Amino acid sequence: MSVQTQPRISPEEYLAAERASEAKHEYLAGEVFAMVGASWEHNLIVTNLVRELSGQLKDRPCRVYASDMRVGVEVADLYAYPDIVIGCGDDHFADTHFDTLLNPTVVIEVLSPSTEAYDRGEKFAHYRRLESLTDYLLVSQNRRRIEHFHREADGRWLLFEAAGAEAALEIPSIGCQLVLAEVYDKVEIDLP
Repeated sequence: MSVQTQPRISPEEYLAAERASEAKHEYLAGEVFAMVGASWEHNLIVTNLVRELSGQLKDRPCRVYASDMRVGVEVADLYAYPDIVIGCGDDHFADTHFDTLLNPTVVIEVLSPSTEAYDRGEKFAHYRRLESLTDYLLVSQNRRRIEHFHREADGRWLLFEAAGAEAALEIPSIGCQLVLAEVYDKVEIDLP
């Protein structure tokens, strides 16, 4: 039995098809991957994060985008939909559709069982190629824990972790604090 492979498409073909599609797809090096739906915990955590960050950034030159803002990492040939993207200063978009941000400051992914390994590994490796990116946060949906990767001035990435209901996490590059009790508000989690 032979396996048929899908032909690779260009980024321009992907963007045209994606803009006409009702479903969301990510793109990596000519391949297109359908995105699956998120759990209610995942959606509630994203909503809580958007609420907390938007409130803190209200009078600052940063914008919080939820899961429909695509991020383009052109040097990695990647187009992805992070759960939350924060852009500070002048946002640069791929074109006049203003739906593909090229210079995010902060990217946040809420981990799902099906995407956790990719979010931690290859996807983060691609995101690190964005010169504008200062912070990458991985938010667990089955325990109260946020892993915060911050790029230092010398290019090194440092990991900070906040865990437990009473914990809080600082994001100095945007002047925000995430209190885990608020991030996980109304999320039923059995683990600490």
